[in-house]
Amino acid sequence: MTAATTTLEDQSESSDQRESARWWALGVLAMAQLMVVLDATIVTISMPFAQHDLGISDGNRQWVLTAYTLIFGGLLLLGGRLADYLGRRRMFLIGLVGFAGASALAGLAQNGGELFAGRGLQGAFAALLAPAALSLVSVTFTEAKERARAFGVFAGVSAGGAAIGLIVGGALTEYADWRWCLLVNTPIALIALLGALAFVVKDVPAPRTGGYDLPGAVTATLGLVSVVYGFSRAASDGWTASTTLALLIAGVALLAAFVAIERRSANPLLPLRIPGEINRGGSFLVALLLPIAMFAMFINMSYYFQITLGWSALKAGVAFLPFPVGIVVSAAIASALLPRTGPRPLMITGSVLGMAGLLYLSRLGFGDSYAAGVLPALILIALGMGGLFVAMQTTALHQVEERDSGVASALLNAAQQVGGAIGTALLSTIAVQVAERFAKNNPGADHVLARAAIHSYDIAFLIGAGFFLATIPIIAFMIKDKPANLLEGSEHVHVGV
Repeated sequence: MTAATTTLEDQSESSDQRESARWWALGVLAMAQLMVVLDATIVTISMPFAQHDLGISDGNRQWVLTAYTLIFGGLLLLGGRLADYLGRRRMFLIGLVGFAGASALAGLAQNGGELFAGRGLQGAFAALLAPAALSLVSVTFTEAKERARAFGVFAGVSAGGAAIGLIVGGALTEYADWRWCLLVNTPIALIALLGALAFVVKDVPAPRTGGYDLPGAVTATLGLVSVVYGFSRAASDGWTASTTLALLIAGVALLAAFVAIERRSANPLLPLRIPGEINRGGSFLVALLLPIAMFAMFINMSYYFQITLGWSALKAGVAFLPFPVGIVVSAAIASALLPRTGPRPLMITGSVLGMAGLLYLSRLGFGDSYAAGVLPALILIALGMGGLFVAMQTTALHQVEERDSGVASALLNAAQQVGGAIGTALLSTIAVQVAERFAKNNPGADHVLARAAIHSYDIAFLIGAGFFLATIPIIAFMIKDKPANLLEGSEHVHVGV
């Protein structure tokens, strides 16, 4: 055997090892993303038990959810920029360690204050984890077909995580204890930490020529916190409450000030060229609208299963199982098609399927079976969401230079967080009002409360279908990337050793 042959074999073996390490790294990144996404819903089913054990009042119980989403959404842009400047892998590792500790604090809480503090810390470290993980996927997979497959895996986790959270939360609450809905994150985060140390390659932080954009960081963080909290208050206090209006007005004013600061800053927190490019801007708008439609399904189906039908927490969680399964299937199909079709056909098809699923659900009536009334809709929505998420995440980060990938990932996550807050507030408020009006107008109806509840769910499903419909013209006119364009921009991507 010649020296040249030996060298070629060594190079081939080294290439195979790097290839294998990339996919192991993707598994670690997907594990962390799943943990972050499902943590928004895993405690939903266990909340009544935590409230009873810790003596939390009805007025304060919302903080079990709000403390997480508020801090998570508010710190995302700052977390994304820190990943760009200090290193995505470094922020990912810090996020994992912090998330593990915060989860232990929340799970071992002895009173409401400790639980809320732990949830808030979870949100803070999730704001480091989520953008770092997505940007690491973006800079690790640069070849078009591999990139599409990687985003397919990541999109499946992102879209199905909320449903998985309900399933896992139901099982842990029923067979263990509500605390394990939080404590389970600690070993998962530590396993992901070991995997990241082994497989996630060190990246080269973006060179920083000026100081940090502190005015931008302050206005963006306070603006996002104010908007997310404003929508949360709308769900409990109503849209016309002075607190709700003050928070929303302050949030909009702060975000407007943030945009003005970014236009003038020499070293902006969020370079406006990121959302300003038409394809990326369209993806961010879709990312804002999609969670509103999704919450129409998740929130109301959770109430339907547990309150209207009286199912156990576990049974309600298992009823959602077709959704993450459908997401995995559709994301795999979409990742294979994306390099050939481009993002627009997949996104439009996904929106149409999602709209069809919610329209089907809006026909749900008293006494309908799960198999006939719910299951077909779950499958339709899941098949649509897989393609939507794969194409949306790919387009949102497409041709973003490596130095901006962290903040671009953060902007995508922030849009989804704000959309989720809007969906929770809007649809919860409408559902309550519709149910009250139905019960008032039909006082003598058989099973009037159950019928009123189902009617309110149907209206929420129709509104959710409207938000799916609203994404279609955005996709049609703003998502213009052709398949060939997906091969471009790789020269911007570099991962150091």
